[in-house]
Amino acid sequence: MIKKTPHVYLMCPPEYFDVSYIINPWMHGNMRKIDNALAKVQWRALYDILCDRATVRLVLPQPGSPDMVFTANAGLLRGKKFLLSRFRFPERQYEEPYYADWFMDRGFDVTYMPRDVPFEGAGDALFDRSADRLWMAYGHRSVIGAVGEIEKLYGVNVVPLKLVDQRFYHLDTCFCPLEGGKLIYYPPAFDAESQKTIEKLVPSHRRFAIAESDALQFACNAVNVGKAVVVNRAGKGFVEGLGKLGYEVVQTPLSEFMKAGGSAKCLTLRLDEK
Repeated sequence: MIKKTPHVYLMCPPEYFDVSYIINPWMHGNMRKIDNALAKVQWRALYDILCDRATVRLVLPQPGSPDMVFTANAGLLRGKKFLLSRFRFPERQYEEPYYADWFMDRGFDVTYMPRDVPFEGAGDALFDRSADRLWMAYGHRSVIGAVGEIEKLYGVNVVPLKLVDQRFYHLDTCFCPLEGGKLIYYPPAFDAESQKTIEKLVPSHRRFAIAESDALQFACNAVNVGKAVVVNRAGKGFVEGLGKLGYEVVQTPLSEFMKAGGSAKCLTLRLDEK
């Protein structure tokens, strides 16, 4: 029997999901090529997997916001404080007021990042699971100038990491802190200095560097709920490596969302961050 955790996630049904523009390398060649019926089946499978292990809340999808399904980018949440994302690309800025309303309607304290400070929420900012630390990426979407705003709001130590590979445009595409203080990541996505920072702060026995083949299947774009690590797809080495660390890998196909540059983690926003 699957043990249910106290975790809570926000998801958005893919009613209007499509590749309607190109704002990352994964979208090239996929304009208007989403099989929406298949996307709904895949999304529902992920939803069901998470509902077995946690609580899932829903935000209503909105026409004109095809990427709203990727709720990880809505903002950054800790306790009752929600920092609304400021999307770099105008195509996604339409989502901002809908997310602001959802959180305000439920009693959260919503703060707005300055318009001239691009910051893409829990896509680029991930809380460590064993230290009072927030890992934050910059270089493609979010900017390093967001660090000060985040530290001021949450009083947390922010560790900036620079992304250098356009395929891994958000932190959660190549980096995943796990419960218990472990970490899975794809080192080549970061510059040399950031790799050294990660190695300094996370001991080698707690780090699992994944292969490029797994990285390109967004194996780091995982939802870690309890001892389960839910991913789109992963190779034998990934499954065995995480097994040795004490985790079960749950694979569920998310090919339609990969066409837009997203996978399991992108489709969720954790609401119980303390």
